[in-house]
Amino acid sequence: MKAQDIMVKNVICVDMDERLPVVKNLMQSNGFHHLPVTEKGKLVGIISDRDLLRLISPFIDSVSEQARDLDTLNRAAHQVMTRQPITVKADTPVEDIVAWLKRVDISCLPVTDNEEHVIGIISWRDLVNHATFKD
Repeated sequence: MKAQDIMVKNVICVDMDERLPVVKNLMQSNGFHHLPVTEKGKLVGIISDRDLLRLISPFIDSVSEQARDLDTLNRAAHQVMTRQPITVKADTPVEDIVAWLKRVDISCLPVTDNEEHVIGIISWRDLVNHATFKD
């Protein structure tokens, strides 16, 4: 079995200059935990929900909100993304994907073509769901 057999296709990506409120809204409204970041259509980074939790002030929209809290929303995707994420190709064996996820303690791998365009994404949840539901 290969990456192309279990990857999520039609991946939503954001441009590297997109602001965090848009990134946060996309992730929340779609139930995503990871969002690839692109520049001119090519993968340059990835943002996780943990990145947003770590960076966006918890005081936004509360009575304790201050100007510095709102400043956390003015950041662009490229300022918070993980640069040069580990990627796999569509023909990468699932065993190699599992090894990467375990070895570097990450929870998703973007799948890219030879020009670094995102063609899919695989998370540990996809692997578990596939293993759980296969015959």
